[in-house]
Amino acid sequence: MTVVHDRLETPRLILRRWRPSDHAPFAELNADPEVMRHFPATVDRAGSDGMIARIETGFDYLGYGLYAVEVKGGSPFVGYVGLMPVRAPNPLAPAVEIGWRLARRAWGRGYASEAARACLDLAFDHLGLEEVVSFTAVANAPSRAVMTRIGLRADPSRDFDHPALELGHPLRRHVLYAITREDRAAATRDAS
Repeated sequence: MTVVHDRLETPRLILRRWRPSDHAPFAELNADPEVMRHFPATVDRAGSDGMIARIETGFDYLGYGLYAVEVKGGSPFVGYVGLMPVRAPNPLAPAVEIGWRLARRAWGRGYASEAARACLDLAFDHLGLEEVVSFTAVANAPSRAVMTRIGLRADPSRDFDHPALELGHPLRRHVLYAITREDRAAATRDAS
């Protein structure tokens, strides 16, 4: 039986399963060219709704996924942060990735880092994972900064060309950041 981790909390945020009321703001987020500037294209409403359906199916199957993020006492939906499996043909497969996508109004507040730390706790303390990875296009400095803030380290030996993007595409080259269970434990000890 899969244990489903439906909800995580941080001092400022609630990470939870998706609700019907999340569909419209998620579609708006996915249609924003600035939010999607490090992705090949924006996503229309049908694609956005399909993504939510796949995320929810993943929760039922895996027990974790990309959590809808709400701000306590504030916005009921600002984006997602969570864990997802990396599958072939991605050269990192099999692996578990931590990722995020937040609406512009939520940028610059530390929400991605705060929520991602809670997801790393879940990954190592409850799911028993040995490593969590994150990757993005080389030019995505904001996401790379979050990766560093949450304790992931760049691993240039594992950088790769994204197989879903054609040769010559400006976003094709991706950088890989990772953290192991041992790295996380050492960082926690050092912070004490």
